[in-house]
Amino acid sequence: MEHLPIFLSVRDQTCVVVGGGEVATRKVALLLRAGAEVRVIAPKLCRGLAKFRDEGRIEHLERRYEDGDLDGAYLAFAATDSEKVNHQIAAAGRVLDIPVNVVDHPEDGSFIMPSIIDRSPVVAAVSTGGASPVLARLIRSRLESLIPAGYGRLAELAGRFRERVKQTFADPADRRRFWDQALQGGVAERVFSGHMQEAEILLERDLAAGTLQPGMGEVYLVGGGPGDPDLLTFRALRLMQQADVVVYDRLVAKPVLEMTRSDAERIYVGKERDNHAMRQEEINQLLADLAKQGKRVVRLKGGDP
Repeated sequence: MEHLPIFLSVRDQTCVVVGGGEVATRKVALLLRAGAEVRVIAPKLCRGLAKFRDEGRIEHLERRYEDGDLDGAYLAFAATDSEKVNHQIAAAGRVLDIPVNVVDHPEDGSFIMPSIIDRSPVVAAVSTGGASPVLARLIRSRLESLIPAGYGRLAELAGRFRERVKQTFADPADRRRFWDQALQGGVAERVFSGHMQEAEILLERDLAAGTLQPGMGEVYLVGGGPGDPDLLTFRALRLMQQADVVVYDRLVAKPVLEMTRSDAERIYVGKERDNHAMRQEEINQLLADLAKQGKRVVRLKGGDP
Protein backbone atom coordinates (compact mmCIF):
# COMPACT_ATOMS: atom_id res chain seq x y z
CA MET A 1 0.00 0.00 0.00
CA GLU A 2 1.61 3.22 -1.19
CA HIS A 3 -0.71 5.66 0.59
CA LEU A 4 -2.49 5.72 3.95
CA PRO A 5 -6.23 6.26 3.38
CA ILE A 6 -7.52 8.86 5.85
CA PHE A 7 -10.40 11.32 6.05
CA LEU A 8 -9.49 14.90 7.01
CA SER A 9 -11.81 17.46 8.55
CA VAL A 10 -11.36 20.69 6.59
CA ARG A 11 -14.43 22.49 7.96
CA ASP A 12 -13.62 26.19 8.49
CA GLN A 13 -10.01 25.56 7.44
CA THR A 14 -8.30 27.68 4.78
CA CYS A 15 -7.56 25.56 1.72
CA VAL A 16 -5.73 27.01 -1.29
CA VAL A 17 -6.40 26.01 -4.88
CA VAL A 18 -3.99 27.38 -7.47
CA GLY A 19 -5.51 27.32 -10.95
CA GLY A 20 -8.63 28.63 -12.63
CA GLY A 21 -9.76 25.82 -14.93
CA GLU A 22 -12.19 22.93 -14.88
CA VAL A 23 -9.88 20.68 -12.85
CA ALA A 24 -9.56 23.36 -10.19
CA THR A 25 -13.34 23.73 -10.20
CA ARG A 26 -13.79 20.06 -9.27
CA LYS A 27 -11.36 20.41 -6.36
CA VAL A 28 -13.06 23.58 -5.15
CA ALA A 29 -16.48 21.94 -5.32
CA LEU A 30 -15.27 19.07 -3.12
CA LEU A 31 -13.73 21.44 -0.60
CA LEU A 32 -16.92 23.50 -0.39
CA ARG A 33 -19.00 20.38 0.18
CA ALA A 34 -16.69 19.55 3.10
CA GLY A 35 -17.13 23.03 4.61
CA ALA A 36 -13.69 24.48 3.85
CA GLU A 37 -12.80 28.15 3.47
CA VAL A 38 -11.47 28.18 -0.09
CA ARG A 39 -8.96 30.61 -1.57
CA VAL A 40 -8.41 30.40 -5.34
CA ILE A 41 -5.33 31.93 -6.93
CA ALA A 42 -5.53 32.44 -10.70
CA PRO A 43 -5.38 35.35 -13.19
CA LYS A 44 -8.66 34.18 -14.75
CA LEU A 45 -11.49 31.92 -13.67
CA CYS A 46 -13.55 29.51 -15.74
CA ARG A 47 -17.32 29.82 -15.62
CA GLY A 48 -17.77 27.41 -12.72
CA LEU A 49 -15.24 29.15 -10.49
CA ALA A 50 -16.56 32.58 -11.46
CA LYS A 51 -19.99 31.46 -10.29
CA PHE A 52 -18.57 30.39 -6.92
CA ARG A 53 -16.83 33.78 -6.63
CA ASP A 54 -19.96 35.75 -7.56
CA GLU A 55 -21.94 33.80 -4.97
CA GLY A 56 -19.37 34.74 -2.34
CA ARG A 57 -18.41 31.14 -1.70
CA ILE A 58 -14.69 31.52 -2.43
CA GLU A 59 -11.96 34.12 -2.04
CA HIS A 60 -10.28 34.95 -5.34
CA LEU A 61 -6.77 36.38 -5.70
CA GLU A 62 -6.72 37.57 -9.31
CA ARG A 63 -3.06 36.95 -10.11
CA ARG A 64 -0.48 34.23 -10.60
CA TYR A 65 0.93 32.17 -7.76
CA GLU A 66 3.60 33.86 -5.64
CA ASP A 67 5.92 32.69 -2.87
CA GLY A 68 4.14 32.93 0.46
CA ASP A 69 0.68 32.14 -0.92
CA LEU A 70 0.53 28.92 1.12
CA ASP A 71 1.25 30.63 4.44
CA GLY A 72 -1.49 29.71 6.92
CA ALA A 73 -3.10 27.17 4.60
CA TYR A 74 -4.34 23.82 5.90
CA LEU A 75 -3.75 22.10 2.57
CA ALA A 76 -3.37 23.05 -1.09
CA PHE A 77 -4.04 21.90 -4.63
CA ALA A 78 -1.70 22.69 -7.51
CA ALA A 79 -3.99 22.69 -10.55
CA THR A 80 -2.31 25.01 -13.05
CA ASP A 81 -1.29 24.09 -16.60
CA SER A 82 2.37 24.81 -15.76
CA GLU A 83 4.46 21.92 -14.44
CA LYS A 84 7.03 24.42 -13.20
CA VAL A 85 4.48 26.31 -11.10
CA ASN A 86 2.93 23.10 -9.79
CA HIS A 87 6.39 21.88 -8.77
CA GLN A 88 7.03 25.22 -7.05
CA ILE A 89 3.80 24.88 -5.06
CA ALA A 90 4.67 21.32 -4.03
CA ALA A 91 8.13 22.42 -2.88
CA ALA A 92 6.62 25.23 -0.80
CA GLY A 93 4.26 22.74 0.81
CA ARG A 94 7.14 20.50 1.86
CA VAL A 95 8.96 23.43 3.46
CA LEU A 96 5.85 24.57 5.34
CA ASP A 97 4.62 21.04 6.20
CA ILE A 98 1.41 21.70 4.28
CA PRO A 99 -0.12 18.78 2.36
CA VAL A 100 -0.19 19.48 -1.38
CA ASN A 101 -1.95 17.59 -4.15
CA VAL A 102 -0.46 18.04 -7.61
CA VAL A 103 -3.07 17.34 -10.27
CA ASP A 104 -1.95 14.84 -12.95
CA HIS A 105 1.42 14.37 -11.21
CA PRO A 106 0.63 12.66 -7.90
CA GLU A 107 4.25 11.69 -7.38
CA ASP A 108 5.15 15.37 -6.91
CA GLY A 109 2.64 15.95 -4.12
CA SER A 110 2.21 14.63 -0.59
CA PHE A 111 -1.35 13.32 -0.99
CA ILE A 112 -3.68 12.08 -3.71
CA MET A 113 -7.43 12.40 -4.22
CA PRO A 114 -9.52 9.24 -4.63
CA SER A 115 -12.69 8.76 -6.63
CA ILE A 116 -15.51 9.43 -4.19
CA ILE A 117 -18.95 7.93 -3.63
CA ASP A 118 -20.86 10.49 -1.59
CA ARG A 119 -23.90 9.28 0.31
CA SER A 120 -23.28 11.71 3.15
CA PRO A 121 -22.73 10.99 5.92
CA VAL A 122 -21.66 7.72 4.28
CA VAL A 123 -18.61 8.33 2.08
CA ALA A 124 -16.57 5.69 0.23
CA ALA A 125 -13.33 6.34 -1.60
CA VAL A 126 -11.51 4.37 -4.32
CA SER A 127 -7.92 4.90 -5.38
CA THR A 128 -5.36 3.21 -7.61
CA GLY A 129 -2.55 5.24 -6.07
CA GLY A 130 -2.45 7.46 -9.12
CA ALA A 131 -1.64 4.53 -11.42
CA SER A 132 -4.94 4.72 -13.33
CA PRO A 133 -7.51 7.39 -12.42
CA VAL A 134 -9.76 6.03 -15.19
CA LEU A 135 -9.82 2.59 -13.54
CA ALA A 136 -10.62 4.20 -10.19
CA ARG A 137 -13.59 5.94 -11.78
CA LEU A 138 -14.78 2.66 -13.33
CA ILE A 139 -14.61 0.92 -9.96
CA ARG A 140 -16.43 3.84 -8.37
CA SER A 141 -19.19 3.55 -10.98
CA ARG A 142 -19.59 -0.13 -10.14
CA LEU A 143 -19.80 0.61 -6.43
CA GLU A 144 -22.26 3.45 -7.04
CA SER A 145 -24.80 0.85 -8.13
CA LEU A 146 -24.29 -1.16 -4.93
CA ILE A 147 -24.67 1.74 -2.49
CA PRO A 148 -28.16 3.24 -2.73
CA ALA A 149 -28.68 6.90 -1.87
CA GLY A 150 -30.80 5.69 1.04
CA TYR A 151 -27.68 4.66 2.94
CA GLY A 152 -27.05 8.32 3.75
CA ARG A 153 -30.54 8.65 5.25
CA LEU A 154 -30.03 5.38 7.13
CA ALA A 155 -26.76 6.66 8.61
CA GLU A 156 -28.44 9.90 9.70
CA LEU A 157 -31.21 7.94 11.41
CA ALA A 158 -28.68 5.71 13.18
CA GLY A 159 -26.74 8.79 14.28
CA ARG A 160 -29.82 10.27 15.94
CA PHE A 161 -30.40 7.07 17.93
CA ARG A 162 -26.78 6.27 18.70
CA GLU A 163 -26.68 7.64 22.26
CA ARG A 164 -30.04 6.12 23.20
CA VAL A 165 -28.91 2.71 21.98
CA LYS A 166 -25.70 3.11 23.97
CA GLN A 167 -27.69 3.90 27.13
CA THR A 168 -30.10 1.00 26.57
CA PHE A 169 -27.48 -1.66 25.84
CA ALA A 170 -24.46 -1.42 28.14
CA ASP A 171 -22.74 -4.40 26.53
CA PRO A 172 -21.01 -3.44 23.23
CA ALA A 173 -21.82 -6.88 21.83
CA ASP A 174 -25.53 -6.30 22.51
CA ARG A 175 -25.32 -2.93 20.76
CA ARG A 176 -23.72 -4.52 17.72
CA ARG A 177 -26.44 -7.17 17.56
CA PHE A 178 -29.14 -4.51 17.89
CA TRP A 179 -27.67 -2.45 15.05
CA ASP A 180 -27.12 -5.54 12.89
CA GLN A 181 -30.80 -6.35 13.25
CA ALA A 182 -32.00 -2.76 12.79
CA LEU A 183 -29.80 -1.80 9.84
CA GLN A 184 -30.50 -4.92 7.80
CA GLY A 185 -34.17 -5.47 8.51
CA GLY A 186 -37.45 -3.62 8.30
CA VAL A 187 -35.98 -0.30 9.43
CA ALA A 188 -33.51 -0.24 6.56
CA GLU A 189 -36.06 -1.31 3.96
CA ARG A 190 -38.43 1.46 5.02
CA VAL A 191 -35.63 4.00 4.74
CA PHE A 192 -34.68 2.75 1.28
CA SER A 193 -38.33 2.98 0.24
CA GLY A 194 -38.51 6.59 1.41
CA HIS A 195 -40.76 5.89 4.42
CA MET A 196 -38.61 7.63 7.02
CA GLN A 197 -41.39 8.15 9.56
CA GLU A 198 -42.28 4.46 9.52
CA ALA A 199 -38.60 3.56 9.92
CA GLU A 200 -38.25 5.85 12.93
CA ILE A 201 -41.40 4.46 14.56
CA LEU A 202 -40.14 0.91 14.07
CA LEU A 203 -36.73 1.78 15.52
CA GLU A 204 -38.41 3.51 18.49
CA ARG A 205 -40.48 0.37 19.10
CA ASP A 206 -37.49 -1.95 18.98
CA LEU A 207 -35.49 0.30 21.27
CA ALA A 208 -38.35 0.67 23.76
CA ALA A 209 -38.51 -3.12 24.07
CA GLY A 210 -34.93 -3.03 25.32
CA THR A 211 -34.37 -6.64 24.29
CA LEU A 212 -32.87 -8.50 21.38
CA GLN A 213 -35.83 -10.71 20.66
CA PRO A 214 -35.84 -11.81 17.03
CA GLY A 215 -38.63 -10.06 15.19
CA MET A 216 -40.85 -11.36 12.44
CA GLY A 217 -38.90 -12.09 9.30
CA GLU A 218 -39.67 -10.79 5.85
CA VAL A 219 -40.35 -12.34 2.45
CA TYR A 220 -39.41 -10.59 -0.80
CA LEU A 221 -40.39 -11.70 -4.28
CA VAL A 222 -37.49 -11.02 -6.66
CA GLY A 223 -37.39 -11.54 -10.41
CA GLY A 224 -34.11 -12.86 -11.80
CA GLY A 225 -34.77 -11.44 -15.27
CA PRO A 226 -33.49 -13.17 -18.42
CA GLY A 227 -30.44 -14.60 -16.65
CA ASP A 228 -27.85 -11.81 -16.95
CA PRO A 229 -26.73 -10.55 -13.50
CA ASP A 230 -25.92 -7.15 -15.00
CA LEU A 231 -29.63 -6.65 -15.72
CA LEU A 232 -30.71 -7.07 -12.09
CA THR A 233 -32.14 -3.96 -10.47
CA PHE A 234 -30.19 -2.35 -7.64
CA ARG A 235 -32.93 -3.26 -5.17
CA ALA A 236 -33.08 -6.88 -6.34
CA LEU A 237 -29.33 -7.24 -5.94
CA ARG A 238 -29.40 -5.70 -2.47
CA LEU A 239 -32.20 -7.99 -1.28
CA MET A 240 -30.46 -11.05 -2.71
CA GLN A 241 -27.23 -10.21 -0.91
CA GLN A 242 -29.01 -9.63 2.41
CA ALA A 243 -31.21 -12.73 2.37
CA ASP A 244 -30.76 -15.46 4.98
CA VAL A 245 -32.66 -17.95 2.79
CA VAL A 246 -33.12 -18.03 -0.99
CA VAL A 247 -36.00 -20.12 -2.36
CA TYR A 248 -35.46 -20.63 -6.10
CA ASP A 249 -36.64 -22.71 -9.05
CA ARG A 250 -35.17 -24.12 -12.26
CA LEU A 251 -35.83 -20.92 -14.24
CA VAL A 252 -33.24 -19.01 -12.22
CA ALA A 253 -29.96 -18.85 -14.15
CA LYS A 254 -26.88 -20.01 -12.25
CA PRO A 255 -25.01 -16.67 -12.68
CA VAL A 256 -27.98 -14.91 -11.06
CA LEU A 257 -28.14 -17.43 -8.21
CA GLU A 258 -24.42 -16.90 -7.56
CA MET A 259 -25.13 -13.24 -6.80
CA THR A 260 -26.84 -14.25 -3.54
CA ARG A 261 -24.96 -14.30 -0.25
CA SER A 262 -22.48 -17.16 -0.17
CA ASP A 263 -23.59 -18.22 3.32
CA ALA A 264 -27.32 -18.00 2.59
CA GLU A 265 -29.39 -21.18 2.74
CA ARG A 266 -30.61 -22.13 -0.74
CA ILE A 267 -33.80 -24.15 -1.14
CA TYR A 268 -34.70 -25.56 -4.55
CA VAL A 269 -38.43 -25.86 -5.24
CA GLY A 270 -38.32 -27.13 -8.81
CA LYS A 271 -41.30 -25.73 -10.73
CA GLU A 272 -40.55 -27.79 -13.84
CA ARG A 273 -43.47 -28.46 -16.16
CA ASP A 274 -45.46 -31.44 -14.83
CA ASN A 275 -42.69 -32.14 -12.30
CA HIS A 276 -42.98 -29.73 -9.39
CA ALA A 277 -40.64 -30.45 -6.49
CA MET A 278 -43.12 -28.55 -4.33
CA ARG A 279 -46.67 -27.41 -4.97
CA GLN A 280 -47.33 -23.67 -4.85
CA GLU A 281 -49.30 -24.06 -1.61
CA GLU A 282 -46.32 -25.80 -0.03
CA ILE A 283 -43.97 -23.09 -1.24
CA ASN A 284 -46.20 -20.41 0.27
CA GLN A 285 -46.27 -22.26 3.59
CA LEU A 286 -42.49 -22.67 3.51
CA LEU A 287 -42.02 -18.92 2.99
CA ALA A 288 -44.37 -18.15 5.87
CA ASP A 289 -42.67 -20.63 8.20
CA LEU A 290 -39.21 -19.22 7.45
CA ALA A 291 -40.42 -15.66 8.07
CA LYS A 292 -41.92 -16.71 11.42
CA GLN A 293 -38.43 -17.88 12.39
CA GLY A 294 -37.23 -14.29 11.97
CA LYS A 295 -35.41 -14.96 8.72
CA ARG A 296 -35.18 -12.70 5.71
CA VAL A 297 -36.34 -14.74 2.73
CA VAL A 298 -36.05 -14.09 -0.98
CA ARG A 299 -38.30 -16.02 -3.34
CA LEU A 300 -36.17 -15.86 -6.47
CA LYS A 301 -37.93 -16.54 -9.76
CA GLY A 302 -36.74 -16.50 -13.34
CA GLY A 303 -38.00 -13.62 -15.47
CA ASP A 304 -40.32 -11.05 -13.93
CA PRO A 305 -41.76 -11.86 -10.48
